[in-house]
Amino acid sequence: MKKLNKTTVPIPDRPVKVLQFGSGNFLRGFADWMIELMNARGNYNGSVVVVQSHSPSVPQAFLGQDNLYHVLIQGIEKGKTVNSHQLITCIETVINPVLEYNSFLQQAENPDLELIISNTTEAGIQFDPMDIPTAGQTPKTFPGKLTALLYKRFEFFDGDMGKGLSLIPCELIENNGAALKAAVLKYIALWDYPEAFKRWIMEAVDYCNSLVDRIVPGFPENNYREMQEQLGYEDHLMVVAEPFHLWVIEASPVTIKRFPAIQAGLQVKFVADLAAYRTRKVRILNGAHTAMVSLGLLAGIETVKEVIEDNELGILIRQIIFEEIIPVLELPKKELEAFAQDVLDRFSNPFIRHELSSIALNSISKFRVRVLPTILDYHKKLSHWPAGLIQSFAALLLLYKGTFNGMKIHLKDEPKILKIFQSAWEKKQSLNELVNTLISEKALWGEDLSQVEGLIEVIEKELKLQLSRHGQ
Repeated sequence: MKKLNKTTVPIPDRPVKVLQFGSGNFLRGFADWMIELMNARGNYNGSVVVVQSHSPSVPQAFLGQDNLYHVLIQGIEKGKTVNSHQLITCIETVINPVLEYNSFLQQAENPDLELIISNTTEAGIQFDPMDIPTAGQTPKTFPGKLTALLYKRFEFFDGDMGKGLSLIPCELIENNGAALKAAVLKYIALWDYPEAFKRWIMEAVDYCNSLVDRIVPGFPENNYREMQEQLGYEDHLMVVAEPFHLWVIEASPVTIKRFPAIQAGLQVKFVADLAAYRTRKVRILNGAHTAMVSLGLLAGIETVKEVIEDNELGILIRQIIFEEIIPVLELPKKELEAFAQDVLDRFSNPFIRHELSSIALNSISKFRVRVLPTILDYHKKLSHWPAGLIQSFAALLLLYKGTFNGMKIHLKDEPKILKIFQSAWEKKQSLNELVNTLISEKALWGEDLSQVEGLIEVIEKELKLQLSRHGQ
């Protein structure tokens, strides 16, 4: 089997246009895959320098393969099975900023550099007032390293406004671009950088809020040898990703020009405000996931795919998505339905075993954010309750009883939440009193839901049906 390196795979020389903080599976199966396709389709000509955000040294796999690897696209797209691969050649080098701080700072001197992309985990965008490095010492945090790099660029190009950059963070926090900008400004103040640099940061650098959506399971541990045989190369960096991909970016015209992903046919949306897209993802994708968990587990089903294929629950989940969630969202119905169909394809992915038990972690807080707002919005808009989501709500209360058909259910949630449910179910009270006790708990739902007219009655009725159906 052939070694995967630049001897066996000739690579064209491209200017470095992207600096990427993070070498993990997600960015390699998402952003780098996009850049590779943009290059291949002729509307871009750029390579990437990767800056490690966590590892103490550059892994041998990157060095041994000259940063080459394959992305394996596996899943369902428009109802058809997809199983393909793409060789990624766009990563120029990988730098460890702690071991190679000077090399890291030298990236700021590159006149071709235009974009900075990051995925340093949700905890990566933070400000540490104790992060005060001495001369030649690497700042500890990602925003600290970024501030040092931007100051180097500001100095090297003598404050040239034309040498600003576009920053597109992928960290899964709300308003990630604004949060990153705020952290950088705090470091400018902490490190007493000049006011001229602050003006340059404010005017020449575009901080973009962004929303990413793609499941990237990563290295195929179970069948990587089989995958290598198919590829014809040894590849210790291969990454599995689903076909679906979406990147919604709040960007200026300058950034849109710097990142011509739309012209390459990629699912990238440049918008003025991505709030509606975040709500769409949370309500449809995450909401449907959360809504199916209790229903599926109580029915003895283990995975998302099995729920979608079940004769009863599959129909119910489609009802929830198309008839209960979509009617209360703001985006055009046609666009919402197309996204929903993509979601169903993703749920049906035969290459990913998505356990309901893993989605069930912290189900109460997830339900509060992902499902409850839809229930309340639906009732407010249509003056009746969404039947499928009410079924899910009642099933959630039943699941958190902790026992079912004489068997203990291993719930994973905060101890105080589990204690509330245990206490309520153990009390000798009527079903009406039980529901009242549970939905009035602000610690569970963020508000006293017993004050919502008619909600106790409809949940009590459904819970009674479920208890009867399951012989409880």
